[in-house]
Amino acid sequence: MKKTVCELFAGVGGFRVGLERASADWKTVWANQWEPSKKRQDAFDCYCMHFGKSPNHVNEDIRTIDKTTIPDHNLLVGGFPCQDYSVAHTGATGIEGKKGVLWWQIHDVLEVKQPSFVLLENVDRLLKSPANQRGRDFAVMLACFDQLGYSVEWRVINAAEYGFAQRRRRVFIFAYQNISTYGQRMNELSAPAVINSDGFFAMTFPIEHIDEIDKTTFDSSDLVELSKHYQHTFNNAGYMNHGIIATAAAIPIYEEPIKLESILQKDVPEHYYLGEDIDKWKYLKGAKKIERTAKNGHKYIFSEGPIAFPDSIDRPARTMLTSESTTNRSTHVIEDPQTHKLRLLTPMEAERIQGFADDWTNTEMSERFRYFCMGNALVVGAVERMGKTLNHIFEKEENS
Repeated sequence: MKKTVCELFAGVGGFRVGLERASADWKTVWANQWEPSKKRQDAFDCYCMHFGKSPNHVNEDIRTIDKTTIPDHNLLVGGFPCQDYSVAHTGATGIEGKKGVLWWQIHDVLEVKQPSFVLLENVDRLLKSPANQRGRDFAVMLACFDQLGYSVEWRVINAAEYGFAQRRRRVFIFAYQNISTYGQRMNELSAPAVINSDGFFAMTFPIEHIDEIDKTTFDSSDLVELSKHYQHTFNNAGYMNHGIIATAAAIPIYEEPIKLESILQKDVPEHYYLGEDIDKWKYLKGAKKIERTAKNGHKYIFSEGPIAFPDSIDRPARTMLTSESTTNRSTHVIEDPQTHKLRLLTPMEAERIQGFADDWTNTEMSERFRYFCMGNALVVGAVERMGKTLNHIFEKEENS
């Protein structure tokens, strides 16, 4: 099978970098990146700087694109926003998702192009959202896949537990057509076998053997009814096949992570150091109990625990957010091993944490947006590992 890829919500190319590191045979035939409400499209410009300008590198809102114009591909990838995926009847037009939710754009591409395989990334809270109907949003996604003839495996991956430089937890979703060679092989296996040893994630990110696996069924034929009433506890590992859901709490077989100290730059410029703002940083990083008043007049205590200050460089980095480098409690502050003074991470260190090449985002974008792009990115090394597993899967597929 040809290793053709469509990359949605491409950012600065994390999926593409990881796949191409796994094999030079991966060919991205179409990519889309659009930053809403911004005149500058710096992420897209960065993507084109590395992968070239092409009519198939598209800087348009995916909602405006005719999905039939997208080239055929065998693997669809993308990291998309976690939003409310509720659905409703819309009269003669049938079922429609909440306006603006980008999952439905993925759904439309799947419906029109029918790629054999799909690999998506999202924040792990997707499995539990929304708060008032836990599991509904993910169930809607699973039902959509089921309707379109796909089975689904998922796993929450903490990158640091598999040898990488960041304690970043993200859910990865691997879907495949039931008629594919891989799909037919998985259909012959039990759910415990898929989750424990023989499935995509089990082969890529090994786990300790699980004995207790929760199995349930759901009806994917009525998305509206599912959206209104469905609730379920989705654990960090699972499998959906023909309307049967199996889910379990997976424990990774731990691999020693990369420590932050091993990726730090030397002779860092002075403007990354904190200067005289130490007390403000101590307050932001410290524990708090603050009385607040809700809109209805109800008074309550807002509390939050402390964050290590400075961050330990003898461990992998914490999860990097889009706000990295700004003055807030989530920003990393380290003691520079050379100067023993407190400083921020540099943009290059942020790139290394995510596994990109040095200066990957050193284009015409602002330094602040370089951090933003890395906070939005995924751990490239994790994608590379998944790409290597995909290499074996694609080798066994019929030529197409």
